[in-house]
Amino acid sequence: MASRPSLHSPAPATQLALLADPPVRLVDATAMDYFLIEAVNALRASSAIAATRAKKIEQEMEEAGLVPPPPPPPPAKPQQSHRDSVGSTTARSTGTISVDEEDEDVRSRLEAIGLHVGGNFVEKLCRDRPLFNDSLDAIKFVCKELWVSCWDKQVDNLRTNHRGVFVLQDNNFKPIARISSWEGRAEAVKHAKLYVSLPAGIIRGALARMGLHGTVTPEITSLPHCTFQIKLPKQP
Repeated sequence: MASRPSLHSPAPATQLALLADPPVRLVDATAMDYFLIEAVNALRASSAIAATRAKKIEQEMEEAGLVPPPPPPPPAKPQQSHRDSVGSTTARSTGTISVDEEDEDVRSRLEAIGLHVGGNFVEKLCRDRPLFNDSLDAIKFVCKELWVSCWDKQVDNLRTNHRGVFVLQDNNFKPIARISSWEGRAEAVKHAKLYVSLPAGIIRGALARMGLHGTVTPEITSLPHCTFQIKLPKQP
């Protein structure tokens, strides 16, 4: 009679190899686009509910005399032409701000999500590499390794003034490559400026995890072109 295998027998080599180096599982690229669309819609609905609740509480406190009433709004200023930029909250096209107030909370939430994703993701990318010599090496790592891992290509152009300011230019940025609107270019750019908040958070989170704390400001001039301006504190 054949003996039964022991419960404590060592696992085959193939199973150990799979545990040490698990197989790669691929996800359709369009799945992330669909996910981002639904995430923005969900955050927009959540922000609207939170804003309504906050206004109701503020109104109740005003009626109870706990807080003074808000000052009257300032008179409308003449319209000025500004270049489209998510970092400029004073840009006006038809007398309204470029990023609507109801979308501002959505933008901050998307950036906060990207902050955590970028920080955790760059830990995996930097696992087997030595420490960076300076901030320029870290920025080059973002332009190559992080960009390829997240958006399937490297940055098209990198400029710096060697004083802590870096400009990353992508001529065909994947997250906004397929954004369009039947209302025209201005509306499409408005949507794009909201959607690049997540990539901006990913970049800022990755830099923060590498010890570089600064600001990341995305700027859109024409779709699908996108520029990210990174400002880091001066190193001693």
